[in-house]
Amino acid sequence: MLDSINLLKPDVVVITGDLTENGFSVEYDGVKRLIDRIECENKVLVPGNHDSKNAGYLHFEDLFENRFSSQSFRDVTVVGADSSQPDLDEGHIGRENYGWIKDAFSGENFKVFAVHHHLVPIPLAGRENTVLVDAGDVLELLNRCKVNLVLCGHCHIPHVWNLNNMLVVNAGTFCSSKTRGKTTQCYNLIQADNENSGENWNVRVSRVFSNGNMELVTETVM
Repeated sequence: MLDSINLLKPDVVVITGDLTENGFSVEYDGVKRLIDRIECENKVLVPGNHDSKNAGYLHFEDLFENRFSSQSFRDVTVVGADSSQPDLDEGHIGRENYGWIKDAFSGENFKVFAVHHHLVPIPLAGRENTVLVDAGDVLELLNRCKVNLVLCGHCHIPHVWNLNNMLVVNAGTFCSSKTRGKTTQCYNLIQADNENSGENWNVRVSRVFSNGNMELVTETVM
């Protein structure tokens, strides 16, 4: 899987949490070595609920610095927000963070929001406690900010929703054996360009599997 990512030469790699099982230091050390092998200068990481267990968020901060971040790469802005709570499975963003998220998305770039917990329910996820506690408020905020793409993790179920021309893309799992139903290990490849369409962006979402196969999931103009 790492080799396939490096062959793609991505502009940005976004990892939406659950890097570890229990948030222990030894787990983080292994994760750091793995992530360092990804040959991409621009990486955005947010912690998941497993990463914040046992005060693991402290190790996350030591190795990856910010649990909340805003970075711009050419004409793309990626905002990452920590939705985890120590030793709790449910997630929330919190009203105290809405202001800086709004400010981070104030420009005209292609806008990407990365978070661990689900923004909206997805199939096969079971009971809806996987969704952010404040999902409605966050969804309204992102819609108002004209966010183009939301990247989520959590339940290891790859899925895509198109809401008001905002793609909400859930990741599967890159290397965990905890796959649900008939899903298998994969990661999302997202290609966005506006070279031939002026102000509009052409966005393609594909899944790349461990055997090297690639499946186009959706393509849209926004």
